[in-house]
Amino acid sequence: MTVPTMAEMMAQGKQPEVLFWVGAAGSYDDRAKKISRAFVKILHAAKVDFAVLGTEESSTGDAAKRAGNEFLFQMQAMMNIELLNGYEVKKIVTCDPHSFNTLKNEYPELGGKYEVYHHTQFIQNLISEGRLNIDENTLQGKRVTFHDPCYLGRANEVYESPRDLIRRLGVNLTEMKRNKRTALCCGAGGAQMFKDAEAGDKEVNVLRTEDALETKPEIIATGCPYCNTMMTDGIKFKEKEAEVAVKDIAELIAEANNL
Repeated sequence: MTVPTMAEMMAQGKQPEVLFWVGAAGSYDDRAKKISRAFVKILHAAKVDFAVLGTEESSTGDAAKRAGNEFLFQMQAMMNIELLNGYEVKKIVTCDPHSFNTLKNEYPELGGKYEVYHHTQFIQNLISEGRLNIDENTLQGKRVTFHDPCYLGRANEVYESPRDLIRRLGVNLTEMKRNKRTALCCGAGGAQMFKDAEAGDKEVNVLRTEDALETKPEIIATGCPYCNTMMTDGIKFKEKEAEVAVKDIAELIAEANNL
């Protein structure tokens, strides 16, 4: 699997069509790495000229900002912006809605102005441009429900691109009772992923998993590596691992197309 870095591209005097911002989860978490690989396979299948920052990529600062450390956020952001601008990056795609939101909405006021896409939006564009097709036979008839990531849905009102891709898989998409604008958080956002649970009688991710299980799904589709972790933990808590799979939309497309 060939994944060129921006440094390698620049050394050859080339500028990629898009920078793939992998994100912390997609780089270090073993489960999320599978999402990154699936998306790279899709990029190769669509013959997209892309690159990553590799070891030069740092945290966007999202978690620091949500936890209230604005100083640390700005330090991380300015370092990234200097790097991105140095490479003359214009277009960025990421599988992480937290990175998507931060790069798209919070970097511009610090001097980082880019065209930023969530991977579901980018894949949708590839399809509309005729560069990618989705095989609707591999997963046909599977019962699927989709969990809206907070920073993709409510924060940026991106509701249709993930659903459009899921429908193209030929599956039976069944919505949870709380979806789109009323969707419940998985419990990981706002740096909650890195702190202990607060007093209460139920974890948020378990409550959200119960929403999903009411649709009797075979697959819970996600568009965020943190949501994937939280929903997977919820499925384990409910002891439904043998019956229900939690997969990113990129993984479903890669599976459908036998990539």
